[in-house]
This record gives sequence, structure tokens and C-alpha cells, in this order.
Amino acid sequence: MPTPVQAAALKHTLRTVNEAACWVSDVAFERGVPREYELRKHTYAELRERGLGAQVAQHVIKKVRDAYTSLHANLRAGNLGKKGSKRWARAVSKPITFRPQAAQPYDDRCLSWQYDAQTVSIWTIAGRLKGVRFACSPAGLKILREHRQGESDLIERDGVFYLIATCEVPAAKTCAPDAFIGVDLGIVNIATTSTGHQAAGRNLNRYRRRQAALRAKLQKKRTKSAKRLLAKQRRKESRRARDINHRISKTIVTEAERTGRGISLEDLTGIRERVRLRKPQRVALHSWAFAQLADFIVYKARRAGVPVVFVDPAYSSKECAECGHIDRLNRVSQALFTCRGCGVVAHADRNASHVLARRGQDAWGAGRKSHVPATQPTS
Repeated sequence: MPTPVQAAALKHTLRTVNEAACWVSDVAFERGVPREYELRKHTYAELRERGLGAQVAQHVIKKVRDAYTSLHANLRAGNLGKKGSKRWARAVSKPITFRPQAAQPYDDRCLSWQYDAQTVSIWTIAGRLKGVRFACSPAGLKILREHRQGESDLIERDGVFYLIATCEVPAAKTCAPDAFIGVDLGIVNIATTSTGHQAAGRNLNRYRRRQAALRAKLQKKRTKSAKRLLAKQRRKESRRARDINHRISKTIVTEAERTGRGISLEDLTGIRERVRLRKPQRVALHSWAFAQLADFIVYKARRAGVPVVFVDPAYSSKECAECGHIDRLNRVSQALFTCRGCGVVAHADRNASHVLARRGQDAWGAGRKSHVPATQPTS
């Protein structure tokens, strides 16, 4: 919550350090992206002449080197397409650039926190700014005071400044669960649990279809204002999906903690590569934030001491939770499950969640069993 004068200094600082980062990136690209120490020899003196402090100059160099490390990791993992593809060639053909409002890391030499007054003292190009107020919830302030570690990032988004602090909150002691809650993830129903909770995805899917239609209109215009609006709409859609995933994960973890159960999740790693769908269905699949929801459940469960296991989801939609009979014809429709073995009729996602709950219980039991061979009695 800076004053107008403080906001102007912060804005000028971010623009200056990111312009410097772009220059360091050009140098790194020309020299084949050397190691950080060698890159420092070619750029540190120039950064100091541009008005950057010693620590800030070091952080700018490290930020650039980390960006190239991430780029090379994505290239090796195939996240930017196959080698020689257009997307791959575009990524390696030019230096990495940094937006004027991109995040800048600050360590404790450049930034100090006054928790009681809820102010910070921060380095800027115009000098040290003291008494810059920040807003924080009481619970967040308590976590910040007790668990803040390492660097914090200053970022500007839509004219608002944020300090992103890293907090290391110790995990609670994991309890021994009495049973497991199975969580079936999907697109029509975002999450269905074996305890009866169902988070429908109807509203989110409808919202995403409206956003897709709006994006198509804006992309046809090809104007600067359309591109700015596209970026704004993308962030808005991302925030909405993230908020929904936070609420769903909190409900599931709270229920597990209250009933003394663990959580059994599907291991959906690589599902986008495995599944083959028609073109209209691909948008829904690639918009599915299942990994984010799983991450939220895992970190909330660790803080609550709730155990989480990931199980193989194979045939969970075709297996009967009552008798274990597996048949492709069991899944009559998206919502209806009718077992060809025992005749039980159930909601398809609810049945799958019970199957996953049982698999989670089996996986937990197998992990607790001793696999050490029994010793032979000596005569």
C-alpha cells in the first residue's frame, strides 16, 4: 500500500531492473549462456554503473541465469515441442526478455519487515524507502512472522504492488487413518468424494466456453488493446479456477481431518499425452486443472496431518465398488453405472470414488506391511 510517491519509485525500480535483466539476457545469449560466475564478470560492472546496488545486481544476474536454466529444462522435457518444431525454434532463436513489471527478488539486505507496524523498508533506484505499508490478513501475518524464509519477490500487477514472501510451514504429524476418502476427478464433476461431496463443474465449464468465444473475437482483431484485454482475461480465468480449486481442496481436507481418514487421489500423470480425443473435447481436457487441485489437496493435507496416497486410476470407472466386477459395459453413460455382475446401480463418479477409496486403503496397508523375509528358527 505505497503512497503515490513511493509507488512511482517502485514502478521506476521494477522497470530499471527488468531493462537491466533484458540486457544481461542479451549478453548471456551472445556468449552461449555461460555459468553465473562467468556471466557476472561480463555484466556486473555495467549493472553497477546503471545505478543498481551490489545485491540487486547479483539478483538480476541470478534471475537471468535461472530463467535460462528453466528454459533448457523445458526443452529437455519436451514442454516446448519436439526439437526442430516451430515452437522449439522460436524459443531457442532469441534471448529471453523480461516484462517491465516482472518480479524482482529481494533478500534481507535489500528488504526488511516491520511486522508490528505492518511496514517494510525496501531498496529502490531512488534510495531506501522506509515505512511502506502493506496489507495482510491476521492469519497471514502470523504465518509471515513465524515462518518467513529466504527471499521475497516484488511484482506489479494491474497497477497494484505485491510482495510475495516464502514461508516454510512445518508439516503436522501424520495421523494413522481409520479409512480413506476416495476422490474421483473429472471435467463434468470437478471432484466427487466417497463421503458424498460432489463439486459440479457446470458453472466453470460454462464460464470457460464464454471466455473461449471472447478470446476468438479478440484474436481476430490483432490490435494492441485486444492483446492487453486477452492477457487480462487470461489472468481472470486463471484466478477463478484457482479459487474454485482452493475451496474444493479445503472442503475435502477438512472432511478427512474431521473424520480421521486419509485421502486417496488418482495418479493422472501424463493423461494429456495418453488420451486421444476429438478436437472439440481437447480444449476441455487441456483446460482441466487437475494437477493444481491435487497440489492444493496435498499441501493442505500436510499442514493438517492427513495422509494422502496416489493410486492407479486404471479401470476405476468400469469397476464395481460392491463386487469388483470390471466390464466396459458397466459404464452406461457419463453419469450412470450399472454393474453387469451384481446388478447394483449407482452414480458413475460416486462408484469410482468408492473404488479409489478401497485402492487407497490397500496401498496404505501394503506400505505398512513388513516385506523382510522371516528368519528361520535356529536349532
